[in-house]
Amino acid sequence: MYQYLRFYLSSWPLVSFGFLCFFWGSFGQSFFVSWFGQDIQDSLGISASVYGGIYSAATLLGSVLMLAGGALIDRWPLWRFTLTAAVGLMLACVILANTYSVYVLFFGLFFLRLFGQGVLPHTAQTTMARYFDADRGKAISLAANGVPAGLMLFPLSLVVLIGAVGWRNSWWFLAISIAVIFLPLSYYLLRKSAVDVTLAPSTKQEGKSASGGRGEMLRDYRFWLALPTLIASPVILTGIVIHQGFLLEQKNWGALDFAGAFVVSGAVNWCSAMLAGILIDRFNARMLLGLLLIPLLLAMLVGAYLQGVWVIYLFMGLLGMSTGLTSPTIGALWAEVYGTAKLGSVRSLYSACVMSSSSLSPGLFGILIDQGVSLRSLLAWLAVAVFVGILMAHFSYRRE
Repeated sequence: MYQYLRFYLSSWPLVSFGFLCFFWGSFGQSFFVSWFGQDIQDSLGISASVYGGIYSAATLLGSVLMLAGGALIDRWPLWRFTLTAAVGLMLACVILANTYSVYVLFFGLFFLRLFGQGVLPHTAQTTMARYFDADRGKAISLAANGVPAGLMLFPLSLVVLIGAVGWRNSWWFLAISIAVIFLPLSYYLLRKSAVDVTLAPSTKQEGKSASGGRGEMLRDYRFWLALPTLIASPVILTGIVIHQGFLLEQKNWGALDFAGAFVVSGAVNWCSAMLAGILIDRFNARMLLGLLLIPLLLAMLVGAYLQGVWVIYLFMGLLGMSTGLTSPTIGALWAEVYGTAKLGSVRSLYSACVMSSSSLSPGLFGILIDQGVSLRSLLAWLAVAVFVGILMAHFSYRRE
């Protein structure tokens, strides 16, 4: 912890900015949106399958725009890119607060997933990986603490907020928080940092590390071997969270137990991310690839074959460990392998892969559930898929 404290004291403005991006990016994550799902369905009179289809379609369209727009962080000044992301997320909240039809719902979810799940975390990861070299792992891990902070704070807070003011008014509160907290704090932190937010990063980075960008990435067989490992956690977690009602019913777990388990997941996520940061700086991100899916594999097996309320905490804890290891590892991996000159382009391709694949999992899970597949069978087959991903990762970047 002393290493983290010393580093943070010397670099706190930029690292804190990354934390804010991850934290407010929670608005677009599936675990966050899931707490509004039932209320939205009831208010609009739509079925779970229709809602899931809209959610998937909005996420898929968001992934397309993420692929096109994510590379702008390589050419735009950081503050302009951040401001655009914040305004987009605020617009999403305002649209959802005024949702009275499925068409409006689609556009609200589209902006929410694009800027919340996609652009804000992309901003944080790219900034940390670009402007820190020797301490890249620690920078990404500290910034990524915004993820477990959101996991621990939002589920219970949303239960209270929605119960007090309703789901539509809750989105107004969230929009206001972006305008009065996120934007002023982000501007202050960026002005305090060593980064010149008025200049495009490419003017400083091109001479530092050459990169073929996403073209080089797509031609690299190692990327395709590693991809199942790199997208497994968000894809599976999205499917599980969106269909949490099925999970709770099959396991006889309560909604409050599930909300409490997010606190455990967030705490484990934080510890795992901090450990990953130290290991990345001491060794490299490539070394950790083979470890990323082991907690996810155990989570699938635990969820499939163990019973009892206590299992939900172990299950969510293992999921938190997997996501905690994954975020800093992937954030550092692209800079290690492909350099930093076109890091935004490279990361936007990966982010688009995550968003497009996670857009499919709610629909796929829903089809399997409608066909009568049990939770045990679903999780067991997911465990097999995760194990295959572990084997493939062994022959990817780790072979360098």
